[in-house]
Amino acid sequence: MRPTSRAAAAVMSCFLSCAAIGQSAALQSPQTFDSIADPSARSQALFVEAGKVIMGPRCQNCHPNGDRPTQADDMHLHLPMVVRGPENMGATALRCMSCHQGANFEPVGVPGNPKWHLAPLSMAWQGKSLGQICAQIKDTQRNGGRTLVQLQEHMGHDDLVGWAWNPGGRRIPAAGTQEQFGKLIEAWVATGAACPAS
Repeated sequence: MRPTSRAAAAVMSCFLSCAAIGQSAALQSPQTFDSIADPSARSQALFVEAGKVIMGPRCQNCHPNGDRPTQADDMHLHLPMVVRGPENMGATALRCMSCHQGANFEPVGVPGNPKWHLAPLSMAWQGKSLGQICAQIKDTQRNGGRTLVQLQEHMGHDDLVGWAWNPGGRRIPAAGTQEQFGKLIEAWVATGAACPAS
């Protein structure tokens, strides 16, 4: 291959891979699952589709199974080292809001939201199957006492959850949109909120 051809190939390769940065997967609409006659099977299929968001790093990073959050698309331990703290907002000397302000800070890529904090340990998702997370989400003893309707509102409209679709920096947004995700959760609730087996 001639040097100019190699250079052109490298530029094209970079263009194609760089174009993929920041693009998230699509979510199917609830209507896609209307052909599933059994309501329980349809409900499970809807939750599996919503699982494209739930199992992604935008959600998983803030639902760690230990005292330390993870970060980035590869979900490495948070740097600098921080801990959950007694109120899921960091330790006294290094609260989440010390760095995570009211909005994303693009010059250095620090994500932000006025309500930035970790999910409580009772809602840890990392290391769990989608079926286990589904059961956990429905359990009022672990989900902060939320009803299914309140969960639907939280997932479909809460602006901290919504950050997952506008994460800033080089982070890949959650699949689809928050509106699409909310409609999947709404349809899942309407069909009985059945959980997938795994």
